[in-house]
Amino acid sequence: MSGLCCFSSSGLDISELQRIYAGHPNTKGLAALLEDSSVRTIFLGGLHASAAALFVSSFLRENKQTFVFVLGDLEEAGYFYHDLTQVNGDEHILFFPSSYRRAVKYGQKDAANEILRTEVLSRLQKGDPLCVVTYPEALAEKVVSQEVLMDKTLKLGVGEHVDTEFITEVLAGYGFEHVDYVYEPGQYAVRGSIIDVFSFASEYPYRIDFFGDEVDSIRTFEVENQLSKEKKQSIAIVPELTNAADKSGVSFFEFIPQETVLAMKDFLWVRERIQVVREEALSPQALAAYEGEKTELMNLELKLIDGAEFTVRALDFKRIEFGNKPTGTPQATLAFDTTVQPIFHKNFDLVSTSFTDYQKRGYTLYICTDSEKQAKRLKDIFEERGDHITFIPVNKTLHEGFTDNVLKSCFFTDHQIFDRFHKYNLRSDKARSGKVALTLKELSQFEPGDFVVHIDHGVGRFWRFGTHSEWKYYPGSD
Repeated sequence: MSGLCCFSSSGLDISELQRIYAGHPNTKGLAALLEDSSVRTIFLGGLHASAAALFVSSFLRENKQTFVFVLGDLEEAGYFYHDLTQVNGDEHILFFPSSYRRAVKYGQKDAANEILRTEVLSRLQKGDPLCVVTYPEALAEKVVSQEVLMDKTLKLGVGEHVDTEFITEVLAGYGFEHVDYVYEPGQYAVRGSIIDVFSFASEYPYRIDFFGDEVDSIRTFEVENQLSKEKKQSIAIVPELTNAADKSGVSFFEFIPQETVLAMKDFLWVRERIQVVREEALSPQALAAYEGEKTELMNLELKLIDGAEFTVRALDFKRIEFGNKPTGTPQATLAFDTTVQPIFHKNFDLVSTSFTDYQKRGYTLYICTDSEKQAKRLKDIFEERGDHITFIPVNKTLHEGFTDNVLKSCFFTDHQIFDRFHKYNLRSDKARSGKVALTLKELSQFEPGDFVVHIDHGVGRFWRFGTHSEWKYYPGSD
């Protein structure tokens, strides 16, 4: 007997899952609790796998205020951020990482992470309603104050009249480096009526084109190929703020708006991790390893908060917890009934049995996948087996599938069915200069007469940057 597997060839856009979850009775319940000023602590119980992110996505769609989500560590925060941006896009959802590449105690700064941190602060200062995803190590570091950030921000808009010499003087005063080609944050270049500048608050550099003293256009562009990406009507140029934060740093909780809602899986875990970060960075072993060296560990007491300060600052905000259990007794609790996606290990006997059981109980099956081919592959497997299974493909994936027994819906992922590793992506992956930036940096250091190897013509001597016809070659080289 031939099998029948029904699915929509076009698939369902993942943003439609917001609409489905908007029908959950707890969506209106949470909205009412957040409007109630007498309720300061709320516990969301029973949210497993990616259920928390999907529920939040449906809620963010209707509620325009700032949320800060604090997950347990970098990886957990990365996957939570991935799920939120898959459903909502990344325009109003930002990631706030640690400014260090590894643990703070090693003192290795990461320029790409500093871009993301500065972007969050700049957007918060503008008053944009944001959803910020972060973790304890990032919150342990102090940030620059609102006043200092305002003083260190250069704002430009299309149509504005401003002298280009004034702009270059301000950039130099902010510590920006004057270069021939910008390839990393903190640099600017001038070519005729064009100023390129790489702000620490943007993952892409800006190209500002002047007509006389009027800002004619502003665009972001790719470092690798210099091609324009997006037009901007206004921008905020922010320098590297580490030194400013060292001198007048404040807790991140002093920077965010007072009406911000803090949401975390485990309040006590966050407090303990922040305390451990500080103690490890200030341990005699860590300080002795860098004794006599000028590193980022200098004056570290001024750069980090401790667990006690986190507790005091966090208690000023309305808080949501969505982990396994609440801290203390919450003033309100919303109960969910979700279960994690079963582990199948590519065993389609188990998959078929599970899916068939859900269908008999009246559940709707949604399969989230980043590839339409994967959805078709799953359909073909069911048909070849003779399974009568109906599912709705969703055109993007979540990190971990789950079942919501209230909505009678299964939101499963194909990478879990097929046992594939799922990697989250952060904007810092794109913001990182990497090999391309290194190449441009090396090119900018060439002097006329330096030996070079051309990919097509072999060994030659560098003359200057220009078109192919302008290259001069060193004869007799091999």
